[in-house]
Amino acid sequence: MDRLKALSVLDGRYEPITNPLSEIFSEYGLIKHRIIVEIQWLKFLTNELNLAKIQTQDLQKLDTIIADFHSGSAEQVKGIEKTTNHDVKAVEYFIKEKLSTAGLSSIKEWVHFSCTSEDINNTAYALMLKKGRDFAAETVNELLKRMEDLGRQYKSIPMMSRTHGQPASPTTVGKEFINFAWRIREEINKFKETDIQGKFNGATGNFNAHAFVFPQIDWIEASRKFLGEYLNITPLLYTTQINPYNYISILLHNLIRIAAITIDLDRDMWGYISLGYFKQKVKKGEVGSSTMPHKVNPIDFENSEGNMGIAISMAEHLAVKLLQSRFQRDLSDSTVLRNLGAIFGYFQIGLKSTLKGLGRIDLNQDIIENDLENNQELLAEPIQTAMRVFGEENPYEKLKELTQGKKITRKSLDAFIDKLEKVPPDFKTRMKQLYVNNYVGIAEKLVDEYFLE
Repeated sequence: MDRLKALSVLDGRYEPITNPLSEIFSEYGLIKHRIIVEIQWLKFLTNELNLAKIQTQDLQKLDTIIADFHSGSAEQVKGIEKTTNHDVKAVEYFIKEKLSTAGLSSIKEWVHFSCTSEDINNTAYALMLKKGRDFAAETVNELLKRMEDLGRQYKSIPMMSRTHGQPASPTTVGKEFINFAWRIREEINKFKETDIQGKFNGATGNFNAHAFVFPQIDWIEASRKFLGEYLNITPLLYTTQINPYNYISILLHNLIRIAAITIDLDRDMWGYISLGYFKQKVKKGEVGSSTMPHKVNPIDFENSEGNMGIAISMAEHLAVKLLQSRFQRDLSDSTVLRNLGAIFGYFQIGLKSTLKGLGRIDLNQDIIENDLENNQELLAEPIQTAMRVFGEENPYEKLKELTQGKKITRKSLDAFIDKLEKVPPDFKTRMKQLYVNNYVGIAEKLVDEYFLE
């Protein structure tokens, strides 16, 4: 019943798909990653700066606070927050309680040392985004592999193209899948390579408190070392109180492009199914329409298109909004950042729906071949191109008169070729040996070329 009563489809209808993301982007996930940052900072103050002094054997107790964190722990933090009315301060007090219990009260006041809440928040989100990106990239790679497999499988199957929805020069089914594979591959590489950036430089980004109490420490280098080695994210130095979020904007715009390409694929597949080029496998007991028993609707591609659209609209807002903050800080970014999980959730639903749709298709080669056979006018392009080469007068205009808006037969086309005056006999023979189903250029070679790259 919990799923049936969920306000959002992310925690309701599609919860089985999005569930892994809840460990990362939920309130629980945010609290846990805040604790990870706070503990890592405490370890850094101990190991690297020798400020928080504890015995080496006690360091393991700090890691235990992270290892033992569970949903009940998160409830404890939320209980403290009811009093503090401050979420990050609640995390600080939770850790101090754990330190007292572990016999480490002497270092309690080093928790959250010289930190602003945003030092903890922005780095927690950075760690969350690293995990979220890896999770999303894994599914994108599934989609990429599926398109590559289809590209190989159908690389030699000729298919009539459609430009502006009208019959156009043939391609191969496999080459069209490889077109999408190349686009996705370009974007997923950028997606995975985006630097995840964090700042750890105090209330307004200038290490004010740090430098006041310990002027002898190189805080720039300390910040770089902590972020780079203890959190494994890219250090940012030039900030206000908050991370400027350029990297999130880059990451989200990349996600937007992947989603948009996926929608493009969804719509093409919807169209090819409508044309009969692909059949959909039927599972026993499934219903396509409540009133029309014959139907098998392309609902997976439609589902993907809808969910990707939501992911895009949310990502577009965050990618722009997060670059804007009044003076050194306002809170408008905080509530917006909490929706990162929703973006990745809708994105995941879209990807999985497309994958499901691609897993249900079968090529209907008879219909594809019939379309090729019934559109002999597609050979007007190569014939008029050859006529230009050999100096025939008005080649385009003559082929236009023969074919535009008309259905022609192979017989009428051969008769047209016979009347050509300047094309050599041997090339006329070659023209007559050209059929629509073998006029695919080097589509197969292009598929092979893709896999060589």
